[in-house]
Amino acid sequence: MPRIFRKARQNRIFQDVVDQIQEAILNGRLKTGEKLPPERELGALFGTSRGTTREALRVLEQKGLVEIRLGVGGGAVVKGASAEQITESLAMLIRSQKVSLEHLAEFREGVEGTVTGIAAEKADDQGIQELQALVARAAECYAGGLELWDDFVRVDEQVHMALARISGNPLYMFIMQTIHDNIHLYYDRFLKAGPDEFRENFEDLQSIVAAVAQKDAPLAAELAREHVRRFNRYMEKKKR
Repeated sequence: MPRIFRKARQNRIFQDVVDQIQEAILNGRLKTGEKLPPERELGALFGTSRGTTREALRVLEQKGLVEIRLGVGGGAVVKGASAEQITESLAMLIRSQKVSLEHLAEFREGVEGTVTGIAAEKADDQGIQELQALVARAAECYAGGLELWDDFVRVDEQVHMALARISGNPLYMFIMQTIHDNIHLYYDRFLKAGPDEFRENFEDLQSIVAAVAQKDAPLAAELAREHVRRFNRYMEKKKR
């Protein structure tokens, strides 16, 4: 293996091993699928005991950065950083009620308004056509009545994700994906709609996409914020 690691600092030996391997993975010096040297060899590279090296690898496995494979030909294999670990962490926070419905509501209102405003500034013909096609699908759900409400909610999410893609910012795309992958816990518990709620949300999507198509960023952002506020009001009402 090329000279990637140095002797671990003895005053923080365990964490230094974790930090060095993690940094090598994150900056691409260790590639996804690449196998790390055996524990004994890693220990020699770091100047650490085999036990310390093993514990560091377990921490990296918990972070989702390596996979520990057993048996002949086993060992630590680089998995690389992905959104999956963060999504799972947020899901655990939600399930443990450390992130409340109010927390998500406040966060979504700010983020989704910003994302929609940026999308309105950057949307090209292809992006606008994608959004309009989603609104057409939403119209089909709306025409089908309340029994298609769940399908409508999925299309609504796709509109939000399309806006994030159109924004061109991978951080927004990641954040939005993480939120929408985990918010169903609240939808399933609190989001039950009647005819008025269905109509209002469908009209929201129509208005948002129309504002994006017109490149009206301030209007698009405010419409998106109000759309999120409306969803949150529905869930708060059912929560009581």
